Amino acid sequence: MFSKRSDGVKVKNLDAVTKAAPFFMPTRLGAQNYMQTDFRCEAIDEFISRQKKEGNVYSYTHLMIASLVRLLYLRPKLNYFINHNVIYEHKDISICMVVKKQLADDGEDVDLKFHFTGRESLPQIKEYVDSEIAKHIAPDSVYGTTKDADVLGKLPNWMFRLALRFVRFLDRHNMMPKSLIEASCFHCSVFLTNLKSIKIDAIQHHLYEFGNASLFVAMGKEKIAPVVERNKELKLGKVMTVGITMDERVADGFYFAKSLRLWKDIFANLDCLLQPMPEDGTKKMTIKKRKKNKKSKVKTSKKDKAKSQLKKQEKLRIKEEKEHLKEEKEKLKEEKKLLRHEKKHKKVSE
Repeated sequence: MFSKRSDGVKVKNLDAVTKAAPFFMPTRLGAQNYMQTDFRCEAIDEFISRQKKEGNVYSYTHLMIASLVRLLYLRPKLNYFINHNVIYEHKDISICMVVKKQLADDGEDVDLKFHFTGRESLPQIKEYVDSEIAKHIAPDSVYGTTKDADVLGKLPNWMFRLALRFVRFLDRHNMMPKSLIEASCFHCSVFLTNLKSIKIDAIQHHLYEFGNASLFVAMGKEKIAPVVERNKELKLGKVMTVGITMDERVADGFYFAKSLRLWKDIFANLDCLLQPMPEDGTKKMTIKKRKKNKKSKVKTSKKDKAKSQLKKQEKLRIKEEKEHLKEEKEKLKEEKKLLRHEKKHKKVSE
């Protein structure tokens, strides 16, 4: 009915295939793809330990949120969503997650929504996320979404059903008030769940048909698993499995694959998150490997040189021993010849 939304802008100049995808796959549930991928934890743990020595305490959740914010800023198609067969782009980068006030069966769930421009640095994101969590998990705090849900939950079933149908109608036709969109945890760029905090592995979560989240990320607990190094050596390593569910209508497979490689590069070199992105809107980030890694390569090469030198010395020693044995054999041969000659000469003289 209306083309303008408070949380997104219509994407123009789309190619025919992308524009037609929402018509061939009208529902989000019918267009979702699932995958699981492992993130190496050695670089993450090293970064957290190094920053802790400098007085900065980061968790896996801080790094996951910061990496997603940077990724969606650099890869804007991941921030698209579909509504009523039309492709929109979120006006900002919003991440929703559920936080329990208490880790108990009857602990209250709080649905938090964090808003970002995409240019924030890791320290800025940590400060904002920590303040929001601390503010809303206090025992006497009442989060707005929880308050609204409690009001709706007190309605009779038939009124509750009608109310939700009305809200869906408003959302479908871009008439949903900004306050309701802000209160809804289903309207966001990414829905993130930290299953690592409750010590279980990653799951493949579905996308919600209500709302406009096109990406669902589930963090699993760390574990020891076989990994293949770049030199094709197989060994045991620490990994974190992440479950990813995406709406395939917002981008093609090549775009998603390139985005995943960038995401893994960010996690392998987390220092790139310490600086904010340029204010001029430049969407290019250079990921530099730490100098420490280069030093370690030099050290490794020195060890290799020492090993090769030892091998050369060993070969030279073996060669000298062989030559010495050969000389001994020649000497014995000459002595035997001399003895035979003396015996022969003795017989002749007799």
